[in-house]
Order: sequence, then structure tokens, then C-alpha cells
Amino acid sequence: MARVAAAVPLVGALVVAAWLAAVGPDAARAASFDCTRPAAADERAVCASRMLSDEDVRMVTLYDVAVKLVGMGVRGDLRDQQRAFLAARASCGADAACIAGLYEQRVASLQKIIDDIAARGPY
Repeated sequence: MARVAAAVPLVGALVVAAWLAAVGPDAARAASFDCTRPAAADERAVCASRMLSDEDVRMVTLYDVAVKLVGMGVRGDLRDQQRAFLAARASCGADAACIAGLYEQRVASLQKIIDDIAARGPY
């Protein structure tokens, strides 16, 4: 029985290693868009940076939650704000500092929307 228990972590590690070998080293990096063919300089910058990629996923997750929580009238405003964010990010080109600043602002804005809704609970 002790041999089986000792083998479990090893098997788990082998499964993870095999998965990473099959899908490649960038599989753990996940932007909200396809990093195998980034279309623009800002997308290439996000795909090249783990931090920017993580912020992109965080922002999209918050956006998806916020869109589901707000009323129909606010939903259109959120979509317009998201389009404006994407246009601003595109205007940064490959400037990672510019992109990071935009993500920081957008994440804070979306988090505030969610926090405001939560503060009005209970549900």
C-alpha cells in the first residue's frame, strides 16, 4: 500500500510533464485571444508577456462577470467601454508599459462595477 501512495505523486507529475510536452511550453500562458496568430502589435506584446497575458485573462474574466450582472441598459455601455479599451490598447502598439497601464485601469473599473453590485446585496 505504501508503494502505491508513493507512486501517486510521481504519476501526477508524469501526466503534467506529458501534457506540457504535447501542447508546448506556452500552453500555461493564456491570453483571451489566440496567441498562435496574434494579429496586431498589441496582441503580440500581450502574448509575449506572462504578466500582460495574465492581466488580459483577468480583465476578460471580470468583463464577462460584469456583463452578466448588470442591467440591460448598462450592458451596452460596458460593451462600448470594452471597444474603447481595445482601441486604446491597439494604439499602444508594442509598448508593454502603455498596455499594462490600460489593463490596470480597465481591471479597476470592472472590479468597481462588480464591487458596487455586491455591496447592494443580499441577493
